[in-house]
Amino acid sequence: VQLQRLEEILTRRKEVEHWYARQMQSFEGIKDPYVAPYTATVHWFLYMVHLGTRFDRGSRDAIVEDLLTEEIHGAAYCQPLHLQRFYVDRGYRKGACPIAEKNGERAIALPFHGRLTAEQIVFIVHTLKDASVNVGAGATIY
Repeated sequence: VQLQRLEEILTRRKEVEHWYARQMQSFEGIKDPYVAPYTATVHWFLYMVHLGTRFDRGSRDAIVEDLLTEEIHGAAYCQPLHLQRFYVDRGYRKGACPIAEKNGERAIALPFHGRLTAEQIVFIVHTLKDASVNVGAGATIY
């Protein structure tokens, strides 16, 4: 049944993506999801943002906690592949891929579904901005 509505669902999710992108433009220190220049179409499963380099795991976790306080279900979602059980069982350890680890520690998945409204996106991004200031990183430059 959902496949019959696929075009409608994807169109609505694109609208949510554009609302996020518009709100994130004014936010120094946090990058919205990367889209390569040669990419024609992207349909996100998650809306992952990446915190600037002055943020760390602790500040990311504090931001996620601030979001949850406002009933925004953001999540520290990203874990580098080499730290997942399959690879740890094969000998990979923390420190093996420091860039991937640093990026993983600064990634937050924001709510992303077709029922979000423009007003909710404004609230989510405004709360994200406030939370970044609360952890002391402020408007850091990426």
